[in-house]
Amino acid sequence: MEVIPVLDLVGGQVVHAKMGDRDAYRAIDTPLSPTSDPVDMARGFLALHPFTALYVADLDAILRRGDNVAAVRRLRLAFPALRLWIDNGAADATALAAILEHGLGFPILGSESQKNGALVAANRGSDAVALSLDFRNERFLGPAAILESPDVWPRRIIVMTLARIGGGAGPDFERLRAVLALAGARKV
Repeated sequence: MEVIPVLDLVGGQVVHAKMGDRDAYRAIDTPLSPTSDPVDMARGFLALHPFTALYVADLDAILRRGDNVAAVRRLRLAFPALRLWIDNGAADATALAAILEHGLGFPILGSESQKNGALVAANRGSDAVALSLDFRNERFLGPAAILESPDVWPRRIIVMTLARIGGGAGPDFERLRAVLALAGARKV
């Protein structure tokens, strides 16, 4: 098992995610970091453990309200050996390529950002991207064809239950088991 800490970014700052209610997210206040700056927060995580990867959710890009590319670039410069998993709401090949072209990190395709299953299908079996299967409670977020067609999934899958994030409920083990049953040899 690999544990990957998460930085949710809004307006260049790390925010405290609370059960998927993105409009209520505020700058994080934690003993791990003196500020909500992404570089400070990453240092706080790395002081806990020598993590090799960090998941960065660019919530502004996901919500189509701008982006946090400058903050991600600062993270890349500060921690060149750290693998950055980047969810920028990529819904087409151009947005996906932007992550790779700028050398920002490993792209995540969030199901909630997909218009249809085409981008996921174009990355069938790929090691170059990961697919995040996004849920809010029992509802799948994204085109049903993505969830219903595990044969088109890339080799890495993330199971994201937004309503549980920051709620103290822990992982959604039932959902995880269901995806594992569909995933075959993929890394979940």
